[in-house]
Amino acid sequence: MITIYNFARGARGLRVCWQCEEMGLPYRFEAVPFPPSPEYRAKNWLGTVPFLEDEGGVALSESVAMMLYLAGRYGPTPLLPNGDDARLARVLERTVFGEATLGSGINPLLLAHFGAPEADKRGWLVGAQERRIEQALGQLCEWLGAGPFLAGDELSLADISVSCALGIWLGALNKPLPELLVAYRARLAERPAYQRARQKTQAARPPA
Repeated sequence: MITIYNFARGARGLRVCWQCEEMGLPYRFEAVPFPPSPEYRAKNWLGTVPFLEDEGGVALSESVAMMLYLAGRYGPTPLLPNGDDARLARVLERTVFGEATLGSGINPLLLAHFGAPEADKRGWLVGAQERRIEQALGQLCEWLGAGPFLAGDELSLADISVSCALGIWLGALNKPLPELLVAYRARLAERPAYQRARQKTQAARPPA
């Protein structure tokens, strides 16, 4: 059985749950307390979320790696196409973009916003990083164009990855999105699989 550990409202774990729902994969969701407990750190010594366990001793602590693992282990799935090298390349690029460019770029902004002294919240690095994310949002708009999804006419891992990163930018940091991306996120949020994953994760409570 797939087990996904995450904070109840953690966007990166939501990615993985959403993918499981889209693929029809059974999974357990376990909410992690903050700060993480010694029991959780015994599984994942960094104490980071999300964390995935599966049969056969599988243990992963990077959300995009989890997504690729699930698609490969339990596919084939339209979320990760095969037989079309050009589309596969787009899906892989944009799936990784959701974390390597957007997610990792947003992380220092979260740290400054929630952890820095007031005098340091608007330092040089914060402004530079915000501009970098805004450039990345422009790239997303170019990729999306008038299409429904980032890598073609069907939902893919790229959409799941990127949409959750946009949620951090919009929700945790309260930053604006271009109207094209606002409409894109709204379409994705209407998907039944997304709704099921969101309800399941937000309803979970960490162990006392």
